[in-house]
Amino acid sequence: MTEDRLHRRGVGAVWLATFIWAWGPVLVKWSDLSGPTFAMCRLWVGVCVSAVALLVTRRRITWTAFRACALGGVLFAADIGLGFTAIRATTVADVALIGALAPVAIVLVSAYRLHERVSLRSWLLVGASFIGVVIVAVASAGAPSWTLRGDLLAVLGIGTWSTYWFFSRHVRERFDPIVYFGCVMLAGALTMTPFALLVDGVPSGLAGRDLFAVVTVAVFPGFVGHTLVIWSHKHVASWLSALITQVSPVITAVLAWVVLGESISAVAALGAAITVGATMAVIALDAGEADEQHLEEAAEKVS
Repeated sequence: MTEDRLHRRGVGAVWLATFIWAWGPVLVKWSDLSGPTFAMCRLWVGVCVSAVALLVTRRRITWTAFRACALGGVLFAADIGLGFTAIRATTVADVALIGALAPVAIVLVSAYRLHERVSLRSWLLVGASFIGVVIVAVASAGAPSWTLRGDLLAVLGIGTWSTYWFFSRHVRERFDPIVYFGCVMLAGALTMTPFALLVDGVPSGLAGRDLFAVVTVAVFPGFVGHTLVIWSHKHVASWLSALITQVSPVITAVLAWVVLGESISAVAALGAAITVGATMAVIALDAGEADEQHLEEAAEKVS
């Protein structure tokens, strides 16, 4: 198969993953489970999926691997616990769009850690992203399902996701992705379970729609979506994947309107467009600067 065809398939895989991910928040809101209980159930289903993947691929989790990767599970549990609770507390569109700021935070922190200069243009775009989120939050304030608490939980989720991303980037260089995923699911489930039981008590039973939502979120956005993107990494540039996945909040907002009946005002739609557009511009700008740096380094080596 030619590299061009693999690239097209890789781009298609990222688009499919983006659409699959967009359904996650909608299904969480559609379920009647609280955020912590949904997160607990989703993680244990993830453990089962990981166990099957480990058996099929004849891999195993060692104590050494689990100890090294367990922090990733704690961070992941904190992230989805905050995210699912935020979705239950406010509008799905707000949570999705606020979460879209996480890649911007990752770009800026990466530049800081590498002692790279962030251009004024990048800072202006970051400011535009935050302004867009503020517009969405203010425009959604009158909606029946909006709360400030939910929006603040979504903001905290930017920190937990960014921290999880950096930790995973570091640890996954040492361990097989399937093993790492299994460690994260198990550590996350062990972390979330006592918290969920303390907050919500022991679930009396799962309704059919709740079980469907939990399993669907764990299997499709949780496993299939991530697997598609992981496979695409070899054939699609990281910046292009990031740009495509930034469309997910827009799809989520539309799905929330169609499936859940959450209305989107014209002002909120404007704020969403500003947030997504500015975020995509930051990622594209970062990719362009990285390419220029690589070309300069290559030119220096040649000379």
